[in-house]
Amino acid sequence: MKAQTHDKAAKPMSTTSAVTRPTDRLRDLSEPDWSAAVGHRFVSELAGGTLDHAVMRRYLVQDYQFLDSFVALLGAAIHAAPGLAQRIVLGRFLGLVVSDENTYFQRSFDALGVPEADRTAPALLPPTAGFQALMREAAAGGRWGEMLAVLTVAEWSYLTWASSVADRDPGWFVFREWITLHSGPGFESLVAFLRGELDRAWDASDEIERDRIASLFRRAVALERAFFDAAYTP
Repeated sequence: MKAQTHDKAAKPMSTTSAVTRPTDRLRDLSEPDWSAAVGHRFVSELAGGTLDHAVMRRYLVQDYQFLDSFVALLGAAIHAAPGLAQRIVLGRFLGLVVSDENTYFQRSFDALGVPEADRTAPALLPPTAGFQALMREAAAGGRWGEMLAVLTVAEWSYLTWASSVADRDPGWFVFREWITLHSGPGFESLVAFLRGELDRAWDASDEIERDRIASLFRRAVALERAFFDAAYTP
């Protein structure tokens, strides 16, 4: 992610076609931040087992501060979803976030020696505060497509980088499980669902709503890049 998260002027996009899906076009419009995030040095160092433990500690402490806002966003998306089928998928994902992923954080904090105060109320780095605000903004708007824009970036970007190193074993569970949590058939299915729903929401939206969706998508990608960068800032 990059430190500045101001939006750029929206560019016109076509509807779904055999050539370009809306989500592909949204990703392309988010360059160079998308490529910088999914190809960040953090990823290669994590997969190689060479990531400085202080960097991983800072990263996980800050990432954990997203949990409350992310759960709230998922809850709002479940409420705004067009039908039961979508609510079931998101509900299952919510269950995983508050169980398997939360447990990973606690085990990793123990291994990294993170005190309780840093787990629950650390000083927030600017990208962390920015992403919290973005998730609250999307949830408060109550619009399905806008919430999908933020959720899709969060999960699709992580699937992209984790899948690229999923065949590597960095050894330490703190590194290894962060990769496995964001790769594999189950996570691929979730991202496919989010992208498909966002494609449909885009096609059903007018120009004003598309501008909002594109803005949130690009801002989320920029924040993802900035978040990785910030992990290296003591």
